[in-house]
Amino acid sequence: MGLLAGGKVIRTYKVALGQGGLQPKQREGDARTPEGHYVIDAKSEQSKYHKALHVSYPNPDDRRRATRQRVPPGGAIMIHGLPNGKGWVGARHRLFDWTLGCIAVTDEEIDELFTLVPVGTPVEIRP
Repeated sequence: MGLLAGGKVIRTYKVALGQGGLQPKQREGDARTPEGHYVIDAKSEQSKYHKALHVSYPNPDDRRRATRQRVPPGGAIMIHGLPNGKGWVGARHRLFDWTLGCIAVTDEEIDELFTLVPVGTPVEIRP
């Protein structure tokens, strides 16, 4: 994952994604990470994870697709740290994709992102 400022990559992060595989998210419960254009629409220090940046999934395209398929689009997609109390796992969490559709980084990395990324920051998730 790259963090950009002024159109230039200023930081990169290795991440774990959704355990549902590399296909784009299709519906609630598929454990896939969505692809598309979103924004960070909230920040939370009070979650099941060390800290979390909420991604504005589903966007209008995601909602239209879900409506056509007659399935719920899902939600609660975040960029987050490790589960509370599991920070000791550190970078080893990246050995496999384990989230339910989110983007996971280490606790130290989410601390940095939490400071650098304001609400309203655009997010592009792509393969």
